[in-house]
Amino acid sequence: MKQAYVALGSNLEDPVGQVQSAFIALEHIPNTHVIKKSSLYQTAPIGYDENQLDQVPDFINAVVALETDLTPLELLEAILAIENNAGRERPYPNAPRVLDCDLLWYENITLNTDKLTLPHPRMHTRGFVLLPLFEIAPHLSIQNHGKIAQLMNESLFTGVRKLDA
Repeated sequence: MKQAYVALGSNLEDPVGQVQSAFIALEHIPNTHVIKKSSLYQTAPIGYDENQLDQVPDFINAVVALETDLTPLELLEAILAIENNAGRERPYPNAPRVLDCDLLWYENITLNTDKLTLPHPRMHTRGFVLLPLFEIAPHLSIQNHGKIAQLMNESLFTGVRKLDA
């Protein structure tokens, strides 16, 4: 089995519930097992005009470690199906969303296709990904960027807060 990491995020329609439902849905992907789940993190939205921030709800984020027999593209299709089943819409980039599932890393594979780039091209710059990923995989190394522990930069974590269990 291959190891993979998936980031989850939501800021609409009960975000905590959406992420928790995604944890369960990931368990039902064929030939795939959830081996670790991070805590939930509340994150201020990014990519918005300052005048819009008071209108955009905070996100709930988490990362899940998986073991799978699926190929990277098969796993991507499975997590996109989970998004679609939750009601994901894509009206514009960085739009508020019911559920976002991103395949971050898959067994040290580097891939760049129209459908999938591995490792995720922005994961090393996002505190809402690095904090939960560091929680469950502190020794993970991201190709071309180094170990997660080395990428931990306090400035990335502004607006990211771990929720109480």
